Amino acid sequence: SSANVRAYVGEQVALKCSFKSSSPISESLTVDWTYRPITGGQMETIFHYQSVPYPTTVGKFKDRISWVGNVAKGDASIAIESPAMSDNGTFICSVKNPPDVYHNIPQTMLIVTERGFSFQLTSAVLLSILVFLPSIIVVVLLLVRLGRKFAVQKEKKKSGCKKSSIEVSDEPEHTGAGSCLGKLRDWCLNCVDTDEEDPY
Repeated sequence: SSANVRAYVGEQVALKCSFKSSSPISESLTVDWTYRPITGGQMETIFHYQSVPYPTTVGKFKDRISWVGNVAKGDASIAIESPAMSDNGTFICSVKNPPDVYHNIPQTMLIVTERGFSFQLTSAVLLSILVFLPSIIVVVLLLVRLGRKFAVQKEKKKSGCKKSSIEVSDEPEHTGAGSCLGKLRDWCLNCVDTDEEDPY
């Protein structure tokens, strides 16, 4: 079995246990899972198997242990439903298949934690980002450009600095600000000419 198994709160976790025996598998074969809390204390049996599974009917693992093994294939694994951080501790799987004797019983430390927010970039998500992101940028730029154009046209209407049809045909295009400056310049020149003609 694995020395350490990580689980997440509320998500089923499997505790793997495999075995080998020099004797044929018989009805005498037994599997026992025991548990000791991480805070210490006595071991308690939480699961027993002999021909059929016998999950514990008491304690905090009541109705939460399921048999996922197959003794014919040397598998004595169990699963824990809805693990909690209070389940952290040591789990021991021992298999007896008489006349074989058991030894070197491994211990599995279960570590249950809260699952943090994780975002995995799958190929589909990555492709969607690569395809749609440029399109979104182009649309935003177009909207900004249209917004500016609309604002300039609105400003032209407010200022009243529109060229006549003759001016448009005879002169090169200028921006609204340029035509306004031209009119302001002409007005100022007229003022100066008038002042020079009138000495008083």
